[in-house]
Amino acid sequence: MKKKRISIVSLDPRAGESYGREVKSLFGAYADISVYNVLDGSAMGVLPRADLFVVSTDAYGSAEEVARHIPMDCQTMAVEVSFRWSELRKLKELSRGTKVLFVNMTQTMAREAITQLNQFGINHIQLIPFYPGAVLEKDVHIAVTPDEMRYVPEEIETKINLGQRPCTSGMMIEIALRLELEYLLETEPFQKYFRSIATNNYSFDQMFAKSIRLESQFHILMEILEEGVIGVNECGEIFACSHHAEEITKVSSSLIMGKRCEKVFPYIDFSKCMKEKKRTEAQVIKIHGVNISAEVVPVLRQDACIGAFAILQRFNDMEMRQSELRKQLLHKGHYAKYGFHDIIGNSQAIIKSKEILKRMAVSESPVLLIGETGTGKELFAHALHQASRRAKEPFVAINVAAFPENLLESELFGYEEGAFTGAKKGGRPGLLELSHRGTLFLDEVEGMSPLLQVKLLRVLQEREIMRVGGSRLISIDVRIVAATNESLEQKVEEGDFRRDLYYRLNTLPIMIPSLAGRDDDMFLLIEHFKNELGGQFDLTDSVHKFLKEYSWPGNIRELRNVVEYFIYTGHEHIALEDLPPTVLKHSQSCLRPVMASPGKNNLIQKQGGVYTEAFWFVLEQLYEASQQGCFVGREKLLAKARECFLPLSQQEVRNILTEMSEKGLARISRGRGGSRLTLEGRKLWERHSDIP
Repeated sequence: MKKKRISIVSLDPRAGESYGREVKSLFGAYADISVYNVLDGSAMGVLPRADLFVVSTDAYGSAEEVARHIPMDCQTMAVEVSFRWSELRKLKELSRGTKVLFVNMTQTMAREAITQLNQFGINHIQLIPFYPGAVLEKDVHIAVTPDEMRYVPEEIETKINLGQRPCTSGMMIEIALRLELEYLLETEPFQKYFRSIATNNYSFDQMFAKSIRLESQFHILMEILEEGVIGVNECGEIFACSHHAEEITKVSSSLIMGKRCEKVFPYIDFSKCMKEKKRTEAQVIKIHGVNISAEVVPVLRQDACIGAFAILQRFNDMEMRQSELRKQLLHKGHYAKYGFHDIIGNSQAIIKSKEILKRMAVSESPVLLIGETGTGKELFAHALHQASRRAKEPFVAINVAAFPENLLESELFGYEEGAFTGAKKGGRPGLLELSHRGTLFLDEVEGMSPLLQVKLLRVLQEREIMRVGGSRLISIDVRIVAATNESLEQKVEEGDFRRDLYYRLNTLPIMIPSLAGRDDDMFLLIEHFKNELGGQFDLTDSVHKFLKEYSWPGNIRELRNVVEYFIYTGHEHIALEDLPPTVLKHSQSCLRPVMASPGKNNLIQKQGGVYTEAFWFVLEQLYEASQQGCFVGREKLLAKARECFLPLSQQEVRNILTEMSEKGLARISRGRGGSRLTLEGRKLWERHSDIP
């Protein structure tokens, strides 16, 4: 960059040299500095041209005289001087009320300096102006001078030389602004200089510092943005171009600053944006053979457009950034937590299912997991994802049946801003977008509405989606794993599920075995859940037998609940009495009727009249005992009930026997004698059981 030229004009050579040194210390690397003085004659005549003339107020007598020496079309500004904080501290150390001469070349210069010192807070001493020709007052023993020791009276005892008065911070700032070197103001030499110079312009300093900070923050923001940014002012002149914008447009920011935007970037419509004062929608433009998204945003202040910014972004960069953001979701819950090693079981059914799924994991086709509620279909989906090539990408799961249709659509496909009442500002991506390059698990897929079935079919066919309220298609790469606990074939026949979608999802179907079909896996799972929940118990033989014969309609989910229930019974040995009431109630219709002999398989169902199942059970036990000619006590009846998985308490048995006694069906002996049927009791059981 070509160096600027700065010319400094002063009255006195010593002052001129001082001003020249200070300006050179800050601008010497960017400008050639020349110094001219009136007293030595170098400032007379027409001076050579310069980018900026800095003239002391005492150099020339009038504006007309300035015009005779400085070329008319050159910039001029005044020299402004101040004091250094370090010198002011010397004056503050003087005792209050002390009389002090302030010595300078002229009366005007002395008075002006005293006034400035007063503004800086030097008010505790009495400053007396002194200059060549002035009368020295009596009883004054201290003199202060800005490097004009030649004018200090000899008889003064204490002489304090403040040195040549330095140029103000404001003067240095103005030089930088005039020469378009304002970026230097943030450098350490300038900042150090500003800190050393005294100033009482607190508000100005604050505003200037704030302006510098804002400008710095603006430049930092431009550079950290992934998009390219180009800024123009109200005249359409370029004032900002970020590093990314340089890379995209292949231009150098240093060469385009101040130029008209339409000449440098004819493909970006700044003028339309500024004229209409509206943001222009993103458009696809081609720059050097690369597709770029470009939009222009106006800068408005009190309804006036004072500039605009263009935002440029490569399509490839957008795709890569979205991919990286999606990967971050792996740390926010959208990842597979389980593998095949987490699927517990040694049964042939579970081993076979795991082997088939491992082979399916290699494929990219949709998988349909078919199984009863609670069999662990989502666990298998996690394992399938972890074994696939998509293992490092997102795994997103959603239960389709848990959402109403309108909410499910926005959850799956996302929505644009303003798509519906309550829509989040800026819109939101859906689960299909979030699972890009990964796996989306749709549990209970049979609950999907016909409308969403059509949209899901399009996703599987076209690999693209459109947000709710949106107008653009978004390409996605998602593997669908669906699960159902119902017969989709039947739903297809009934017209509740689309046939074409069914065959898309049913590419790789697999049955997940129920707990009842997994042999002794149940007891491995009990140990696993017991350790997981921190429980300590063991199962009695009767409970072991009960659990093995129980049908487990809730499968593994129900088993885990039962284990947790066992823990909270507080019993170390779990007996039949410790089974959850819901399991016992369900067992009455789910267990095989083991208490009746062949020919009596309808015992539980045939309750006849007002008698309960428990009544008929006790009656049967008394009948069999009477056949053998013996009595039956309450403890024996309770033990027999436990063997037959019938929940009975001592009080219930006592009440039943009392009822039988009152009706003449049985005789109850006191103590340990037990009970036995009467003839009427035997006849009642034989009629109930159709015994001839």
